[in-house]
Amino acid sequence: MAYRVEVTARAVRDLRRIFGAINATYSNGAADWFNGLEALVLSLETHPGRGAVVRGERNLRQVFYGKTPYAYRIIHSIDEPAWLVRVVHIRHGARR
Repeated sequence: MAYRVEVTARAVRDLRRIFGAINATYSNGAADWFNGLEALVLSLETHPGRGAVVRGERNLRQVFYGKTPYAYRIIHSIDEPAWLVRVVHIRHGARR
C-alpha cells in the first residue's frame, strides 16, 4: 500500500520560491530540474524511509536532490499508522 504524501504550506512556499529562483518559467533545463525535484517529493509515497534522520530531530528524515553545490534537502516525517508522509520543508542543502 502506498503512503499519502502531504506537502505542508511551508513546503509549498519553498517550492514556489525555488521555482522562481531558478527561473524555471523561462528555462527548459531549469523546468526539467524542478520537475525532477517534484518527482522525488512524490516518490516518497513508495519509499518514505529512505534518506537519513535529521540530526537532533529523530522524527524527521531528509532526502537530497541535485548535486553539490546546488543540492536541496527535502525534510519529511512519516506517520506509519496513518500511512502518511508529511513534507515539512525544502531548502538548499547548504542551509542549516
